[in-house]
Amino acid sequence: MDGGAAVTVSGSAVPAADATAGTAGSGEPNPVGRLTATVERLRREVRAAQAEADGRALIELAKGILVERLRCGPAQAARQLAELAGQAGVTPLEFAVDVINQAARDRLSEVTAAFLAATAADSGAGEPADVRTSAVRLREAESGVLAAHDTQAVADSLLEHALTPLGARAVAIWALGSDGSLALAGTAGFSAAEAGRWRHVPPGVTTVARRGLAERAHHWIRSLAETGMPSIGQHDHPEGGRVAVPAGTGGRIHGVLEIAWPTPLDHPPPPVVRQIEALAELCAHTLEAYDPHAADAAEGPCVLPDVTELMDLVDGLHDPALVLVPVLDADGELADFRIHHVNGRFLDPAGRPRSVVNGALLLETYPMTAGHSELFERIERVHATGEPYRARRMRLTALVGDVPLAAVADISISRHGSCVLLVWRIEDETARLASLLQHAQRLGRIGGFEENLLTGRITWNGQLYQLYGRPATATPVALEELPAHAHPDDAVAIGRFLRTLLHHRRAASTAFRLQRPDGVTRHIRVVAEPVLDSEGELYVVRGAYQDISAHHWTEVALAATRDQLAHTEQQASERNRLALQLQHAIMPPTHTPLAVPGLDLAVRYRPAETQHLIGGDWYDAVLLPSRLVLLCVGDVAGHGIDAATSMVVLRNALRGLAVTGAGPGQLLSWLNMVTHRLAGSVTATAVCGLYDPDRRTLRWARAGHLPPVLVRGAAAEPLPLVQGLLLGALPEASYQEHEVQLAVGDTLLMYTDGLIERRDRSVEESLAQLLKVARTVPPALDQQVDRLLVHSRSDTDDDTCVVGIRVTP
Repeated sequence: MDGGAAVTVSGSAVPAADATAGTAGSGEPNPVGRLTATVERLRREVRAAQAEADGRALIELAKGILVERLRCGPAQAARQLAELAGQAGVTPLEFAVDVINQAARDRLSEVTAAFLAATAADSGAGEPADVRTSAVRLREAESGVLAAHDTQAVADSLLEHALTPLGARAVAIWALGSDGSLALAGTAGFSAAEAGRWRHVPPGVTTVARRGLAERAHHWIRSLAETGMPSIGQHDHPEGGRVAVPAGTGGRIHGVLEIAWPTPLDHPPPPVVRQIEALAELCAHTLEAYDPHAADAAEGPCVLPDVTELMDLVDGLHDPALVLVPVLDADGELADFRIHHVNGRFLDPAGRPRSVVNGALLLETYPMTAGHSELFERIERVHATGEPYRARRMRLTALVGDVPLAAVADISISRHGSCVLLVWRIEDETARLASLLQHAQRLGRIGGFEENLLTGRITWNGQLYQLYGRPATATPVALEELPAHAHPDDAVAIGRFLRTLLHHRRAASTAFRLQRPDGVTRHIRVVAEPVLDSEGELYVVRGAYQDISAHHWTEVALAATRDQLAHTEQQASERNRLALQLQHAIMPPTHTPLAVPGLDLAVRYRPAETQHLIGGDWYDAVLLPSRLVLLCVGDVAGHGIDAATSMVVLRNALRGLAVTGAGPGQLLSWLNMVTHRLAGSVTATAVCGLYDPDRRTLRWARAGHLPPVLVRGAAAEPLPLVQGLLLGALPEASYQEHEVQLAVGDTLLMYTDGLIERRDRSVEESLAQLLKVARTVPPALDQQVDRLLVHSRSDTDDDTCVVGIRVTP
């Protein structure tokens, strides 16, 4: 056989040089050469099989497209494909590729048609010109994208045909890398220098494009300067608006479309939103074939990992791993993942062999993946974005005979090309418990021991050597030698402990002072229990030592201050008792209403629920010599006897000032002078009103207090907010007055903030709740005021005052 001949082995042509490589020059068989020839032959067979399988897959895909388009069966579609290929003079595989490419172009046209239909539906018959204009823009942009040979041409076409009429100034197309980074695939409207500075954005850097990628939806920014986020062209139009839209197909995100406007951008109408989303989908089809490293000649071409190489990598791992391939539905959306390969470390929780799991769908094999954990969502996100995911102690659940079994594992998910690699490590419960026990002993300063009374062997752990202040090579101390290492005054307690443990054979404990070799004295508690053999004889004692020095000295410090605390508590209790008595003497819980013709009046005072929160809330209702009725509520800042005494001063001062006949604004101005001159920098809020029964009018003013609430019919609204500064804030202040005309049946409510104040809500929300309750008007005024207190949702434990008046015939 000459050197140019070939030998056919298993259907593959192998050069004669390979077939004769198994013999050495001496004529003896060469095992290395034969092995090399065998490996080369198998490798070629695998490549040929892979190429044949890929070709069959493309032909089957083209047949499926013909079945859908021609509405025929699979057999008829196969005959039609062969006839059309023969007529075109090409192989069936080449014709199948043409069919698939044409279907992709038709898909882009469907995206355009869907947008046009949605735009026409939103615009209505009144705006046909806008619909036609948008249609022309999108069709021109589609034509440019289909004719573009790279993403740079796509960016130029989008800006020229679709985005410039919308007022946009620039566009950037970002390609998403497998490591989560962003590469600038194409720009239009930005300078070359600016594009050069933004060629690559590492993973984890928050930009406008990254924000749109994280939200998985269009992200609108009114002004780039308001957000402070960096982005391409941020110095050219700092006040301009931005929009970032993820570009994805088939459940996988390939990049981001970022558009820049020169001026602030308000949220556009739905037709414009759908137009931009359609443009992003057009970009996604171009980004599917984009190589982020192709533009960098120094780095060379980017080659996606081969599935075979990934399988070899998975088989070398020491942890269980799965190689997952995405499965798309009829609409091209991600529906599931197929388990393409499992490594040798994999063990199915239900005991199924690897051959059953391999090739199955993930959700069908492990339905709990999508039910009781976030695992499927994490896999889906990694496949879409390319950002790897790591998690510690994730809870995994699997169904075994309709019984859910849970395990805790460390998870690693990463994307390699179009595949997803899932690796997990089940937590070793024994090692975890041992580590947990070791840390607990260290934190608790506990040392364990075991003493065999028959052999005399004593075992200590490392923490016990540290408690005794002895090196790890020293001989452990036996229990009977314990008195020699303790303070002499503790000998009786240690003797009682040893008798209970060794003679009575019962668990025992005691505390003593350990005198260490380094001269340090530690307070120690020892706990031990006896272990008996089958004949009831004592042969082992187990126990633990604990360093309680910190606890001991804490007890000493507490004992030293206990008397002082008791004295302080007694003083505080007496002070609160006096303040409560003073408050009840001035502001009794029940109040006799005034006898004023044409007016019902009800007042309520609810003290704080805890005595130490005694506050300075006050109210007053007085019939003045001028036949006007003085109505007021107030709140002194703070709690305790100081607040109570200040409340008494302000209440009595206002009563005395009211007899002068001055209006409510002047009364509050004088009361502000009194408050400012009180010792202790007292501040307070108040509402003061003068009601004229003859005219049925109320003149009122406020000093930093919530306005009264007027209930008229089924409506309840606060009175207009007039100006008035907090009492005591400035030496002199003026207060604006307001007059309201009341009608028969009207109810006016004055209250302090203890009625509505909540820690978890704003004042506006609490006031809205009060108005809702006040709209229900019971027959009697007393019932309405009581209802306000019952339905109050305040949670500050503050005291509360409520004054209500109702105009009667």
